[in-house]
Amino acid sequence: MMESERSQFGIERLFVVALLVIISLAFALLVEPFFGAIVWAVVVAVLFQPVYRKISGWLFPRVNLAAFLTVILVILLVIVPAILLGMALMQEATSAYASIQAGEFDFGGAFLAFQNSLPVWAKNQLAALGYGDLETVRPQIEEAVGSSLEFLIAQAFNVGQGAFRFMLALGVMLYLTFFLLRDGRMLAGQIEHVVPLSESKSRILIDKFFIVILATIKGSFVVALLQGTLGGFIFWMLDIRGALLWAVSMAIFSLIPAIGTGFIWVPVAVYLIVTGSIWQGVVLILAGIFLISMIDNLVRPILVGRDTRMPDYVVLISTLGGLQLFGFNGIVIGPLLAALFIAVWRIFAEMNKAERERQAQISPAGDKSAP
Repeated sequence: MMESERSQFGIERLFVVALLVIISLAFALLVEPFFGAIVWAVVVAVLFQPVYRKISGWLFPRVNLAAFLTVILVILLVIVPAILLGMALMQEATSAYASIQAGEFDFGGAFLAFQNSLPVWAKNQLAALGYGDLETVRPQIEEAVGSSLEFLIAQAFNVGQGAFRFMLALGVMLYLTFFLLRDGRMLAGQIEHVVPLSESKSRILIDKFFIVILATIKGSFVVALLQGTLGGFIFWMLDIRGALLWAVSMAIFSLIPAIGTGFIWVPVAVYLIVTGSIWQGVVLILAGIFLISMIDNLVRPILVGRDTRMPDYVVLISTLGGLQLFGFNGIVIGPLLAALFIAVWRIFAEMNKAERERQAQISPAGDKSAP
């Protein structure tokens, strides 16, 4: 009778596991259109959890009101500034594209000046690569720059055309944020009980999840905001057109490890120097090296410390891979998956080590009991 009950239990368990997998996959397909909204709801809830706790402490036991007020703060501090920045950026990009179309930026002339400043061997190398003729190079440069701005403008207009979808995703994000703020601790506890691991190991995974989100936000987005703001201010001080566009570009590139803001300010500085604006170019180079780039070296360790404990090359690869697979959401998802990958392998290694130690303790006892 006991054997039949165990067999029945095994069949039921197998059926439940199979059903769980099928239903989970179906549910994942169901919520896939709102994947980005879910990701950012989790990120915002984790980031604003301390604020919610402070407000809920003041308003206890009215947790619904505390969560609602926290969401209002998210809207005022994050959503509204982001929308205003996006609108200003679209206007800036449109103006820059119109200036290029009108021929106000002589990229061909800048290339010619740069070419004339090179030594003979470098000029010969450029000619061998097919870049020795100005009339050949000018259209390529203007087309490349124009295409980049066209893409930026197209993306901005796509957001405008998909305003309903954007507002729907934003509403879902804020709605989920409300419940994640209010019920986040309870949900984390439920996940901890469901995961078939010991309490210490499941706690490692959950802690790693929260640590990576906080470290990514603090170490990437705050640094990006500071570098973009300082870079845009320097461009504005040097009277470089499109300071806002350059500021946002530097903020975006600063999110990518090992590439950073130099991808923006170095070519601009070279352009200034070869077109005769030597002192502006030199100032931009010095500011880029000693001010903009130093923010990453000084601020990131203070904000993050060694929370993620991931090598720089892992952060770089996971960030680039996340961007490739998930778009902008990959900036958070990539490092998060990498950190969980490392955490799971660490748990697996600890389990193997504990098993070897257990076997080592059993073996001597077996040897002694042998005749």
